[in-house]
Amino acid sequence: MPDKKENIRELLLQTAQSLVEDKGAEYLTARKLSEASGCSVGTIYNQFASMDELFAALNIATLTDLQTAMKRVAVGPNAYKNLNAWLDSFVSFVLANPNRWFLLYNYHLRGGHLSATYRQQIISLTQMWQKSFDAVYAHLNARKRRLARQVLWLSLFALSSFLTTKVIDNLSMVNKKNLCKLLLNTYLAGIAVLKKG
Repeated sequence: MPDKKENIRELLLQTAQSLVEDKGAEYLTARKLSEASGCSVGTIYNQFASMDELFAALNIATLTDLQTAMKRVAVGPNAYKNLNAWLDSFVSFVLANPNRWFLLYNYHLRGGHLSATYRQQIISLTQMWQKSFDAVYAHLNARKRRLARQVLWLSLFALSSFLTTKVIDNLSMVNKKNLCKLLLNTYLAGIAVLKKG
């Protein structure tokens, strides 16, 4: 077992992430983490005040990895193409990391406390889309653009939970990536139509 406190914390985070990836979010308990890491349950709670604090730390790592993946997207002059490329990167990440995303989604669904660091990760993620999104909605004032971004994000976030399950597979033959692109582009087109009306 590592001697330094920060090394113990890192060991616990890495072990917890491996458990989530391999066995699913529901499998992660203090007892299972203790068995897998070789650290006592008391040591776990010395590092994390609660399992929710551990989940939050894991989710921050997930958001960091998602942001890293999305930063690889080549941005061009076409705002619609940029938004679709970022969406593709987002969906690819969720599909490649279903158990990690399920943990993140359920943490939000339960109303887990969002620290300043956690909130900043989410803000940084949404800001990546903002310039292209605002270019598409240049006809809207800043307040309406912000509202439109929030509605789209909440819709995509809600849909993302289904990407981690077989629910969509059982209900539809639509490809999961195409389903998200349809939502994005229908929403973008809908705002444009409303502008004309």
